[in-house]
Amino acid sequence: MTSPVTTPPLYARARRVGELLFVSGQLPVSETGLLHPGRVGTDITLEQAQEAAALAAQNCLAVVRDALGSLDAVKGVARLGGYVATGEGFSNAPAVVDAASQQILEALGDRGQHARLALGVASLPLGASVEIELAVQC
Repeated sequence: MTSPVTTPPLYARARRVGELLFVSGQLPVSETGLLHPGRVGTDITLEQAQEAAALAAQNCLAVVRDALGSLDAVKGVARLGGYVATGEGFSNAPAVVDAASQQILEALGDRGQHARLALGVASLPLGASVEIELAVQC
């Protein structure tokens, strides 16, 4: 009997390079599944997308906590990237990503101030409405 061949994952949830920890894009997933899938303005509302962005940001913070042992190890947030699946005519991705920025600021206070990208895209993995990534200084 031979053992099955396993391959390593193609990417890490987080990768530390010097003083920076890069967190891979996180979706708005909880124990109950994907929150508010679809395209903003077509399938879901701005408010639903903001809820999804907040959850994705919380998931980023959980990855940071797992990688560093505590959010206290974060010196600052260098950048937050927000990708929003947008329906035709929806052009307010920054308003969606604001909810993610708010979560980071609430969790980290002044250390949570960050540069940011808020970009509307045609689609995201698993049909998610939002994907959030972080780069933090530690």
